[in-house]
Amino acid sequence: MKKKMRWIVLIPLVVIVSSLIGIWVLTSNWLESGQNPKADGTNQYAIVLGAKVKKGNIPSFALQYRLEAALAYAQKYTHVKLVLSGGRGPDEDIEEAVVMRDFLLENGIAEDRLILEDKATSTYENLLFSQELLPSNIDSVTLITSDYHLQRSKVLASKIGWKSDVVAAKTPKVVELKVRTRERVALLKAYILGN
Repeated sequence: MKKKMRWIVLIPLVVIVSSLIGIWVLTSNWLESGQNPKADGTNQYAIVLGAKVKKGNIPSFALQYRLEAALAYAQKYTHVKLVLSGGRGPDEDIEEAVVMRDFLLENGIAEDRLILEDKATSTYENLLFSQELLPSNIDSVTLITSDYHLQRSKVLASKIGWKSDVVAAKTPKVVELKVRTRERVALLKAYILGN
């Protein structure tokens, strides 16, 4: 009887652990594939996805890295316009889009290349609200965000009818494990629920 009880416990445990490992491997592949296709200036518009703004209107490391990636891309492809997307979170004093605009202006990007979307509070809203600001014939955009965030952004862009290429911003090392783990759950949700 003892042996039978051990199997009754062991089999579900093996199934659960195997499932978790399978999900981890699957989402790892998704995160990796998010970094392609790499943007080459083909798209007229690039969406820069916001991230936390700290007290004193200081970009978090995640936002700073996204801004640095956006700046390098804008300097290389001078015809591309940037949609700066990010509203004001409950613990922020200013809209993320405003902080992004100020950074890019201070670094020499012309104001007429910047479009502000300052209402979004989620990745899905970033894309949906940005779409409302662009000409209706635009069906492909460049997404600029953290490397771990690209695949979900691409999935959500596809849900609203956009094709996309990407520019990957690095992920701050201090939060890498946390954000990559959380992103796996968000990716599953995006694939299942679509937002």
